Amino acid sequence: MDIFNKQESKVRSYSNSFPVVFTKAKGCWLETEHGARYLDFLAGAGSLNYGHNNPVLKHALLEYIEMDGITHGLDMHSDAKADFLTTLQHKILAPRGLSYKVQFTGPTGTNAVEAALKLARKVTRRSSIVAFTNGFHGCTAGALAATGNQHHRQGSGVSLSNVTRIPFEGYADVDGLKLFETMLTDNSAGIDKPAAVLLETVQGEGGLNVASNQWLQRLSKVCKQNDILLIVDDIQAGCGRTGTFFSFEPSGINPDIVTLSKSIGGYGLPMAVVLLKPELDIWKPGEHNGTFRGNNHAFVTATKALEIYWSDNQFETHIAQCSKKVSAVIKRCVKRHPELFVQQKGRGMMIGIECHRGEFAAQIAKACFDKGMVIETAGPDDEVVKFFCPLTITDAELDKGLGIFENAVALIAAKHFKKAS
Repeated sequence: MDIFNKQESKVRSYSNSFPVVFTKAKGCWLETEHGARYLDFLAGAGSLNYGHNNPVLKHALLEYIEMDGITHGLDMHSDAKADFLTTLQHKILAPRGLSYKVQFTGPTGTNAVEAALKLARKVTRRSSIVAFTNGFHGCTAGALAATGNQHHRQGSGVSLSNVTRIPFEGYADVDGLKLFETMLTDNSAGIDKPAAVLLETVQGEGGLNVASNQWLQRLSKVCKQNDILLIVDDIQAGCGRTGTFFSFEPSGINPDIVTLSKSIGGYGLPMAVVLLKPELDIWKPGEHNGTFRGNNHAFVTATKALEIYWSDNQFETHIAQCSKKVSAVIKRCVKRHPELFVQQKGRGMMIGIECHRGEFAAQIAKACFDKGMVIETAGPDDEVVKFFCPLTITDAELDKGLGIFENAVALIAAKHFKKAS
């Protein structure tokens, strides 16, 4: 541990909550240098929806490497890229009636958001962006300007501008869309007509706040009526995390632009894409660039993940069953410990439990770690415990993790309220 404290920047965060050295991982398990095993209910913050070292994905990757397949190709053509584009079209886009072109950006989610914002401004020739309270979109300048979290914003050191923030659904009991629509039609409201609206349908870092289908449909209608592009940030909520491949599918809306990263690479390899309606593709060659926008290893595992998990509805059924099981435990805990908990949050397997205080959530997460499970918190005050295990988790593993959680809850309840029932 000394080398990390001596050499690594203090900017690290997850390692502060989980102060061990991990050496191996398989499925939803992490193993330390001393052989201790931990259930992973963090899953790379949503980057490992298909688990650690998924054997089918690993086999495809090793086979590709063994045949000296292209590793790095900038944005040049490769068979790995062709396979991914073909599979994405046949397995994901066409069955959902979606017609998107694909832009490969730098390999992080925040770079995909930057590209989406740049494109929206280029297409509309407007500079302002509308984002939402509690939204999180990344830590580079443009994405950070659209991010609500003050902790992250204060790290920028520069003015973050060209973003108007309106209330997300349920925020402070304010009808943000009515306010937005009114301001768009009021010449004295002081809002410039935006190029785009950027949102997460389920806010990950913001506390697992869920936009209802009706609210999303209203927002889509407002955008269309006012010639404003709608960008859905599906970086954390996409690739099945909310129960369907895209988080917006249940609402029936058709965003102009969608950003994907995290689990789109399948294996945890860096990869990010922007999906854009064909008429928006007015980029000139190289206008948005990046040395690592052609991660062919990620193309290989991304393709295999789409083939084996999204060829039918079995994976979605499994996610729904897991969500039902987690939800039952959360509801039981809310009922049993009203002094600790407020409510259930989230949707699908992007789900959690809101505590009355961030202190409670932190103590529950620590107690879970002490009992052999990695789980994190979210929300403006880190008051939500997030259940973010790999979507490939087995029933037995999920039961074990939920058991650890309930034991941790009983321990913290007894500590603060002198009861463990």
